Amino acid sequence: MDRLIYTSLTAMRGSQARQTAIANNLANAQTPGFRGDMAEAQSLWLQGSGVNARAMSSEEVIGADMRAGAVFATGRDLDVAMTGDALLVVQAENGEEAYTRRGDLQVSASGLLTTGDGHPVQGTQGPVTIPPADKVSIDSEGRIWVVPTGGDPQNPQEVDRLRLTTPTGSDIVKGLDNLFRVKGGGILPDDPEARVVTRSLEGSNVAATSALVEMIEASRSWDSQLKLISDARDMDSATANLMQLPR
Repeated sequence: MDRLIYTSLTAMRGSQARQTAIANNLANAQTPGFRGDMAEAQSLWLQGSGVNARAMSSEEVIGADMRAGAVFATGRDLDVAMTGDALLVVQAENGEEAYTRRGDLQVSASGLLTTGDGHPVQGTQGPVTIPPADKVSIDSEGRIWVVPTGGDPQNPQEVDRLRLTTPTGSDIVKGLDNLFRVKGGGILPDDPEARVVTRSLEGSNVAATSALVEMIEASRSWDSQLKLISDARDMDSATANLMQLPR
């Protein structure tokens, strides 16, 4: 019975990992530029002497769904949506370079330009800092324009330019912070041809209805494996009672 129990146990762990990925997708169904997590099951053979007669199941997040989300106009000057496969360069919490599709930019109290989740946006001169201004806007090439406080609205000044990169030809992975990085380390090259859609945002590519159906399937799979473990325990108890010698 131990084989049945351990096989069911690994399947339960896979269902739990799948539920975690789906829950993260549902939680970010309204997050701008979010790319859904993808979980996949694979067989892991037990290593050791003898014949490989047993394989456990392992399910984990292997990547992200890179399909584009719908772009919708917001009318807000600091909202941008990257076109094609372009990625915006930001600074992760540990200080390293990372990439995102999130374009709901905002100016902090100190003047630092950040994404909606607080990651500093990188420009050609480093982290973008916005001076006191009456208006801040971004054009389709990623250039940041400001009208200084009390300045002429017809004569804006260029502060910096958003760093936009392309993952073409590179292997990128998604982290737990929903940021992308180059697998194995390194940075992506800047893409001078990359463009943004101004006053617009790209929505999440997660379909909430499909994610809910997947969550139900994962929950049913968990219940099925739990029942198998319960049945194995009952069979083990019945076998033990059958083998007992009469007094």
